[in-house]
Amino acid sequence: MKKADVKIGSEYYATVTNKKVVVRIDAENASGGWDATNLSTNKRVRIKTAGRLQGPARTAQSTAEPATRAKKRVTKKKSEASTGGEKKLSCVKAALQVLESAGEPMNTQEMIAAMVDQNLWESPGGKTPHATLYSAILRDLAKGDGSRFVKTERGRFTVRA
Repeated sequence: MKKADVKIGSEYYATVTNKKVVVRIDAENASGGWDATNLSTNKRVRIKTAGRLQGPARTAQSTAEPATRAKKRVTKKKSEASTGGEKKLSCVKAALQVLESAGEPMNTQEMIAAMVDQNLWESPGGKTPHATLYSAILRDLAKGDGSRFVKTERGRFTVRA
């Protein structure tokens, strides 16, 4: 685009931080270029050269089009969220359920195996889920009397009564 084609008050597509956005030219800058407003964020930007402008924007049709697209995206996200189903248990909460049902102290490898057997929790691909569970239980034990676990012997845990 050429400098002579730029009109103050008009809206143009411009490249701002490597993104194509719509800007409104507000005034000519004393140092050269133009002061503009990014219409998607309402922030002030400076367009230094006409090369940053990629052509006029926002005719009557193009104003309605982005709003329609935005509504579709929002609607899609809401529908996906509502059909999500049950929320999965965390590893620690699943371990608590396993220990309550077992009634006896267990080590973390036994807890992981029982959680998988009962379909309460499944490792998302980690190689040592028992070590992660052990660490989480130790962090919980650090709470003292507020802990949900009790260490009965080395490597064995049960739920607090």
